[in-house]
Amino acid sequence: MLILTSLDNANLLRALEVFLVALIWLFFFRVIRAVWVEVRPPKPRAARQAHSEPTGAPRQAPGQHPKGAKLRLRVIEPEASRGQVFDVPAEVTVGRAAGCAVRMDDAYTSNIHARLYRQDGTLWVEDLGSTNGTWVNAERVVSPVKLGRGDVLQIGETVFEVAR
Repeated sequence: MLILTSLDNANLLRALEVFLVALIWLFFFRVIRAVWVEVRPPKPRAARQAHSEPTGAPRQAPGQHPKGAKLRLRVIEPEASRGQVFDVPAEVTVGRAAGCAVRMDDAYTSNIHARLYRQDGTLWVEDLGSTNGTWVNAERVVSPVKLGRGDVLQIGETVFEVAR
């Protein structure tokens, strides 16, 4: 009886050892994935052409809104940054990195979080694989989304309103 019990304990310890090693590997892969999401470059521009307006749509000059007014981002949250306005030229990145045109000091924002760009006179937003996501009108952005006046864009804890 004593021999049987020691064999059961050895098998239990071996199973726990395998489980612990599996958890360590899972943790390791999650860390690698998080680092990869932060450092990978944006997708090539050619792949984004599929999200453009139909070919029959009238073309405007680059950077122009159909009605002639440029759209801008106005911060509405957090309170400390309320009222700050960012012009959006042909293309800008949003994030914590020093190279971003719209730089945010927000713990929930990735280094290079999202990209805003103009295509055929329309303003678009694209999430660049951020950890916490990009939201337009309370819906998570999974592919490029067209922005219009009055739309609410949330990146991390910062909330913007699209305005003229």
